[in-house]
Amino acid sequence: MPPHGFEEDETYTDSRALFEGLWQEWLDMKLYLMAKGTPLLEKGYKGAFESLTEEKQSILIGRKADFAERAGVDL
Repeated sequence: MPPHGFEEDETYTDSRALFEGLWQEWLDMKLYLMAKGTPLLEKGYKGAFESLTEEKQSILIGRKADFAERAGVDL
C-alpha cells in the first residue's frame, strides 16, 4: 500500500528465474552503494559497473558463481 508497498510485485515459479532476479537486485544494490555520493550515480547501474576496473568487475561477477553454488543453481 502506498507509500510503503512494493513498486512491482513478481511471483516466481522457476528457481533459476528467482536466482537471476535476486542476483540482479544484489548487484544493483552493490553498485548503488559504491556510486552513492559520487557522479557515477548519474550514469545508472550499467554506467557505474562499466566505470569500475576490470578487476573489480570480475570480483562482482565472480560472486554470482559463488551464490549459485551455495544455492545449488547451475549457471
